[in-house]
Amino acid sequence: MNQSKLSILFVANLAKLNRKGLCPLKCRITFDKKRKEFASGFMVDPKKWNSKLQLQKDSSLLNSNIEVIRSKLQKSYISVQLENDIFTVEDIALKYFNKPEQNKVYLISFYNIYLKKLNSLIGKELKESTYKKFEYIRNDLKKFIRAKFQKNDILLEELKLHFLEDFDHYLKIEKGHKQITINKALQRLRRVVRVAFAEGLITSDPFMLHKSKRAKKELTFLSELELEKLETYEFQLPRLELVRDLFIFCCYTGLAYREMKELHKINIIKNFDGELWIKIKREKTGKMISVPLLVKPKKIIKKYSSDKELIFPSYSNQKINAYLKEIAVIIGIELNLTHHVARRTFATTVLLFNDVSIEIVSELLGHSSIQITQDYYGKILQKKVGMEMSKLSVKLDKN
Repeated sequence: MNQSKLSILFVANLAKLNRKGLCPLKCRITFDKKRKEFASGFMVDPKKWNSKLQLQKDSSLLNSNIEVIRSKLQKSYISVQLENDIFTVEDIALKYFNKPEQNKVYLISFYNIYLKKLNSLIGKELKESTYKKFEYIRNDLKKFIRAKFQKNDILLEELKLHFLEDFDHYLKIEKGHKQITINKALQRLRRVVRVAFAEGLITSDPFMLHKSKRAKKELTFLSELELEKLETYEFQLPRLELVRDLFIFCCYTGLAYREMKELHKINIIKNFDGELWIKIKREKTGKMISVPLLVKPKKIIKKYSSDKELIFPSYSNQKINAYLKEIAVIIGIELNLTHHVARRTFATTVLLFNDVSIEIVSELLGHSSIQITQDYYGKILQKKVGMEMSKLSVKLDKN
């Protein structure tokens, strides 16, 4: 909470002396080294005005009105202090006047209303993880507005296209986000502002002409050699061996962290071909996926088989990623090894490099559309095509 004190000072505006010898009395409030002045609505006789005592001689009515203003300002200050950890002198003045601006809609205020609506949909149409993403952006937005404008909020009608550009820069420099993450944040912010426009709270969409900056997609996955080194290495620590096995399991099934964590015995079924398959719903898309169990993941399931319904011991994603970094150092893998690398390794090294079509890859990964698969793995497919064409070229030359 901001511990700065509020200073209230009444000043006679001598430059505007009228024919009766009276001048307007201004009220000046200062907070956190910032000043705000406004008209008190009263006139004073400068000859009788005592600036040190902040009163006018022989005018008890005026002095009472001054105290009323002072009291209202103090109450406004306390009210703003209770409502916000960070606030400005402008916020105190707005609370005091409590009129024209009250009917105008602010960005953070509307965002909070939007979040309440999202929160009511959790477990029905929305996942909590999706709600959290919108919440994180709201928190970053508050810090950005404070840093950029020295305010707690900004009017929706004041938003311009450059606001997004400035927020983009803030997320990149201050938060260290990558462009792909920033683009997602701006996309969600734009959705909130479009809702405000649809509800008639602003006359136009200020971000309509915004174009996302191109984000470089870094597709990291294990090569065949790295995968083999990881599979065959003998770890002395049981925790590293377990995390390695969980990672390898996902390298041959393509399961994301939460799908692996929540994999139950009931999800392992005997399919039409008489083989064991995993059948599970993808948390991200809600799509049912079926993945045939290859020999290696079957062995890992058998290794950790127990009386419990859950297939594997539970580890948090943070711990798994921390241990994977430790594993990468031990084995000599220079990639930023995270659990999600296993899913990409499944799509590339295990499937695409073994001539599995991109349509089947898309189906096994549980993507909502093949376009998503092509966007992520199109370059890998091109590389594979290039390799095959080189082989064909050599073969044709021999003939």
